[in-house]
Amino acid sequence: MTTGTLIPMFSALADETRWSILTALGEGDASASALAGRLPVSRQAIAKHLAVLQEVGLVEPVPVGRELRYRVIGTELAATAAKLDAIGREWDRRLAAIKEIAEGL
Repeated sequence: MTTGTLIPMFSALADETRWSILTALGEGDASASALAGRLPVSRQAIAKHLAVLQEVGLVEPVPVGRELRYRVIGTELAATAAKLDAIGREWDRRLAAIKEIAEGL
């Protein structure tokens, strides 16, 4: 996962409605209509938000009969979390080195 793929993903996650949609989908697959019934957003707005989440690889459509449900792609979220964890560990290492230098002065 590169910075080029993280920026669009974080941009998509920065929207409160999209975050709410991901949270709802974390409880189980759902259609845009079902999500609109749970969230204070129209079905058309939900569909637009789902398109953004699909574009960055966070959700995928799953046909169930005549209905189109959406599911969270957990591997993408896990890869993003792992990248953030690696960045955090690197900062911790750098700050520990700075602290060691400062305490040695």
